[in-house]
Amino acid sequence: MTESSAVKAPTALADQPSYAPESPPDGTGGGWGELFSRRFAAAASILAGGVALYAMNLYFTAALMPSIVADIGGERYYAWVATGFLMAAVIASMLVSRLLARLGAARAYVLGFLVFGAGAVLNAASPSMLALILGRVVQGLGGGLVAGLGYAVIRSALPERLWTRAAGLVSAMWGVGTLVGPSLGGLFAQFGAWRWAYVLLLLAALVLAVLARRVLPGPSGPGAGAGPVPLPSLLLLTLAAAAFSISSTVPVGWATVACIVGGLVLLAGFVAVERRGAATVLPHRTYLAGNGLKWLYLTVAVLCAGVVAENFIPLFGQGLGGLGPLVAGFLGAATSAGWTTAQLFSVGIESARGRARAIRTAPVVLVAGLLVYALTQTAHASGPRVVVWAVALFAAGTGIGLAFPHLSVAAMRSSTDPVEGGKAAAAINTTQLIAFSVTSALAGTLVNLGGDSLLASARYMTFGIAAITVLGVGTAALTARRLGR
Repeated sequence: MTESSAVKAPTALADQPSYAPESPPDGTGGGWGELFSRRFAAAASILAGGVALYAMNLYFTAALMPSIVADIGGERYYAWVATGFLMAAVIASMLVSRLLARLGAARAYVLGFLVFGAGAVLNAASPSMLALILGRVVQGLGGGLVAGLGYAVIRSALPERLWTRAAGLVSAMWGVGTLVGPSLGGLFAQFGAWRWAYVLLLLAALVLAVLARRVLPGPSGPGAGAGPVPLPSLLLLTLAAAAFSISSTVPVGWATVACIVGGLVLLAGFVAVERRGAATVLPHRTYLAGNGLKWLYLTVAVLCAGVVAENFIPLFGQGLGGLGPLVAGFLGAATSAGWTTAQLFSVGIESARGRARAIRTAPVVLVAGLLVYALTQTAHASGPRVVVWAVALFAAGTGIGLAFPHLSVAAMRSSTDPVEGGKAAAAINTTQLIAFSVTSALAGTLVNLGGDSLLASARYMTFGIAAITVLGVGTAALTARRLGR
């Protein structure tokens, strides 16, 4: 941040224990009707559409993969299709605030959608698995950019009274992607038309690019506040994600431990470089003593870690509950459904005390839901027990939805400086993607610990993720203390 912006916004770098005021200046909150009014509907659609396109694509490709492998081969590279996409998305998400400052919202979105579309073209034309992985990396770069912009652009595209509902809408798209992606991907796979599935993604990206160019604001200045790219931080974080990813592919034992320890060391190195670096991924204030942003980001990371369990729930539903693929898929989406449903109601909480209470309660509800699911695991589960699983997972998701919109808006309002506020908002998505990548790898390792016993794998994975989310009880309490009592 420049010296002039520091003068204009002294709270941006101050070592203080509170965020900027949570209430709109006029004391009123905008409703859903205003957000979807003719004035704001197009902008809201772009913000939500970009995140939906990214989230849907995650599960979309997973449903297509058996058909893709049957057509072009390359089964040994199966895992790298997802890994390449996620790694590229993490890298792109860390560049959001800089591209936004240099290009403005409209051009940054157009760039993101066009890169995503280019990746879809490569996927549709792929003659081999290696070509498909390249296309997925390109898609990940575009997808990580548009997903991060979904949070960062709320501040400049919409009035403050609509920020909370817009953040809820954008966050809800992760749940929508979980629900729509597998079914739509399965439909294309059913008809043996997996290449046309990527043509559909290309068309959606092009439509959103045209819409973004027309309705979103341009650059506010000649690259003001863009700053240099934090290459050391990017390198350390990428290597950490790679180490965690490899931990789930090596034989269980010392190799697994070495990968996990290596990943933790690299994350510690990332934090050390960030604290001392002139160019950082997260806002500089995150690392100041007494500042609450670090607790906010840790709370986001822990809540997102809870979602990762749903990646394996369809497997457990089929193996332990005797469910068919379709029903097991819907069981796997129960957490995201709870997340989406809860936050659509949570955005209506107006008082600072109510928002703080929602954030404080969220990880408790999440942990409780995961523990109920873990404790009721059994082989040859009956229908009523499967219903209990669904209710527990839905409840776990409601815990995430209670807090997420308020955490996003708290990041946006953490600084009166637009550049720093935008950077803080973009870091929400970066934190999400890092949490998804790291926890997915750890979950795979926990599943492997079960060996040939699917029941043991289910318990290791669920209890392990529940143990991670317990940390959120403390970080959420520290975050809530700065938002209201």
